[in-house]
Amino acid sequence: MNPALTAPISTPTAPTTPSVPSAETSAPGAQASATTSETDTPALAPRERETLRHIAAGCTYLQAARQMGLSKHTVDAYLRRIRAKLNITTTAEMTRLAISLGL
Repeated sequence: MNPALTAPISTPTAPTTPSVPSAETSAPGAQASATTSETDTPALAPRERETLRHIAAGCTYLQAARQMGLSKHTVDAYLRRIRAKLNITTTAEMTRLAISLGL
């Protein structure tokens, strides 16, 4: 008899994809929240930090936008996000934060 006819039929399996570890299991001591460990303040995105640096240096929204190659509306959106994340209401508080962050 033909061996191909007597071999057991195997069912195809779905291809496996590598799983991406979650923040909780990726590394020991990794934080699952979006806070920095030193100051316990929410982490800022790189563009938010850059915007904060320009404003703390005394630039207007338009000047910061031109230096960053953005619209002044985008700069305004970044600053609104910073204010919401850090519960800041004034530019003076943002400047103080920028200084404390070393920006």
